[in-house]
Amino acid sequence: MSPNTDKISSPGRVKEVSSPANPIVKDIRALFQKKHRDQQRAFIAEGLKLIVDALDQGWTIRTFVHAKTAGDTVSQTAARTVASGGDVLIVPEKILGAITRRDNPQMAIGVFGQRFQSLDEIRLTTGNVWVALDRVRDPGNLGTIIRTADAVGASGIILIGDCTDPFSPETVRATMGSIFSVPVVRCSEAEFTAWTVRASVRLVGTHLEGAVDYRTPEYGDRPMVLLMGNEQQGLTDELAGACETLVRIPQAGRADSLNLAVSCGVMLYEIRRDKLTLAGENPT
Repeated sequence: MSPNTDKISSPGRVKEVSSPANPIVKDIRALFQKKHRDQQRAFIAEGLKLIVDALDQGWTIRTFVHAKTAGDTVSQTAARTVASGGDVLIVPEKILGAITRRDNPQMAIGVFGQRFQSLDEIRLTTGNVWVALDRVRDPGNLGTIIRTADAVGASGIILIGDCTDPFSPETVRATMGSIFSVPVVRCSEAEFTAWTVRASVRLVGTHLEGAVDYRTPEYGDRPMVLLMGNEQQGLTDELAGACETLVRIPQAGRADSLNLAVSCGVMLYEIRRDKLTLAGENPT
């Protein structure tokens, strides 16, 4: 089959593709670059489990690409894709490797549309905890934080300023599928600070100069935002000044700081423990 005849011209079709030069394959490969993800407002998820989880949570798949050797779950996922108007590409393993740039690729990948919420779409209720990240730059950190927020039951992630892309392949891999269950908001610093005042949320930030041990405050049931700073520079002065409480995580060794994702996990589980204790529940 020549590359020119492989291109899918209408939605909901199944096609075998044998050439890495196929235009659809090239478009999918381009999603490893941020400018193409932004243009297409799309991203790649690798692995059948992630794809099935996304479909089960109501995400619409644009393209499902899988190896020729297919089991029942692959066939069912392909049928779900076609039924929802998406395209299915059946390819040799070498094309999956070419798309993902990995020697041992997953046997299935999915292309999904990006989802972002706005600050005004956030619905604050008693006990809400959101995580706000100021200029987080490392995709592994961001993915791990999204996964941790999911595990602890946090309500979502707010990305402030120039943050790494939550839909980059590295971030999506690190979320282990939590990208499909944790809402993500993008905003500027000015938009964020104005929203916290408007929404009357409690803003708790972590800071090396925080005077309060993170285990000391009662975090209570008031809707809260946990604010974490950039990996190297921490919070801006403006964001630190906007916080109702600045806390620190004490350290006993010689390291001058904790990894951002680790710090966020420590904070989220302490906040969860405190809220469950105040509610009279067993925090374990």
